[in-house]
Amino acid sequence: MIYTKSSTQRLPISMDVAWEFLSNPRNLKTITPDYMSFNIISGADRKMYAGQIIQYIVTPVLGIKAKWVSEITQVVEKEYFIDEQRFGPYAFWHHKHFIKEIEGGVEMEDIIDYKVPMGILGQMVHPFLVQPKLEEIFEYRRKKLIELFGELK
Repeated sequence: MIYTKSSTQRLPISMDVAWEFLSNPRNLKTITPDYMSFNIISGADRKMYAGQIIQYIVTPVLGIKAKWVSEITQVVEKEYFIDEQRFGPYAFWHHKHFIKEIEGGVEMEDIIDYKVPMGILGQMVHPFLVQPKLEEIFEYRRKKLIELFGELK
């Protein structure tokens, strides 16, 4: 089963500021909860580009460390980028990041299509383990971006 998680946020910043922040892979650590022990191993030494491979260690659930390898598969500057998990805790992960100018700032939209591992067992734990964890991570991210840039209502 493929699940979808989407999130939209508006920030009172210019497209240039938003894109500069979002297209720097090192900033992912800034918007990830500390308890996840997010640590980039390699691949974040330059601005995002199609074909870029980023490796990191993350502790997504139950204190279990996981190596995650993502590929930035598409980038259209100041419009969108897509990252896909190549290796990691999910059976499938496809994350689209859209950004557009709106009155007073920018609107960011994330759409993630994902599949949990372990077949039916993974599907059984999804509603009370995986889905709430993703919601928690995106809520942290929302609050962190407001802290950094303010909020556009």
